Amino acid sequence: MAFPHRFLLATMLSCIAAAAQAEIVIRDDTGATVRLPAAARRIVSLAPHLTENLYAAGAGERLVGAVDYSDFPEAANRIPRVGGYSRPDLEAIVALKPDLVLTWQSGNADSVVAKLKALGLTVYQAQPDRLEDIPAGIEKLGRLAGTEAPAAKAAAHFRQRLADLRRQYAGRPAVPLFYQVWHRPLLTVGGGQIISDVIRLCGGENVFAALPSKAPGVSVEAVLAADPEAIVASGMGRNAVVGLDDWRKWARLKAVTRGNLFFVPSDLMQRPTPRLLDGAEQLCRHLETARGRR
Repeated sequence: MAFPHRFLLATMLSCIAAAAQAEIVIRDDTGATVRLPAAARRIVSLAPHLTENLYAAGAGERLVGAVDYSDFPEAANRIPRVGGYSRPDLEAIVALKPDLVLTWQSGNADSVVAKLKALGLTVYQAQPDRLEDIPAGIEKLGRLAGTEAPAAKAAAHFRQRLADLRRQYAGRPAVPLFYQVWHRPLLTVGGGQIISDVIRLCGGENVFAALPSKAPGVSVEAVLAADPEAIVASGMGRNAVVGLDDWRKWARLKAVTRGNLFFVPSDLMQRPTPRLLDGAEQLCRHLETARGRR
């Protein structure tokens, strides 16, 4: 009569194994361990790029809340808003009863993340600093949401496009450039920011790569002293060239004398998503133009 006991034991072991398989354990970009009892079904995103990457991972339908400017793909515009990434509405987030909140380490304040955790919410922090971090991040989002297959497909497509661009622009003559995030105040990117990685991909040299901050302020005098061969601006809109023509007054600048004032839409350069490679393609073409004007 030992059979029932063996059957019961096997059933219990089966249940334990199933529970273990259902639990999701992942390390986020800060090194913190994130645990979910099962794939997330109600997700709040506190950065536009995380919203976009969640759709890329095949999990857009799991979004129940997102911050302002989460506008890609089109479906993201219909997600309820929870404020801006710099000052999200904590009450609105809690009211949505999320089982996962996606945050951006360098964009969401530490105090906001601490409050979310204190409220008992599960928080995943992302910080993509290199192009390779984008597909890896999409795969992690797929794991958290239980959409591993579409996430893996999107990640593979990104890696292939990236490899193709690396082959195409490897060994091209360097082009010193100034990347202008904003003009008033004058902001650029340091060497540890992902845009600098795009610049390197295209054979460019960020003239302020030595600055430790990800988005440092610089002076006009510092730009004049660096005398970049090209100036690239993104502004805040998809099509608006903001502050780029201001440099024309400095006729001695190499970028001005050679006509190398270029624009790339901010959505394609300032969001670490699959579309960043669209921005990279535009930047690489601009730098090829600059090389041709030597």
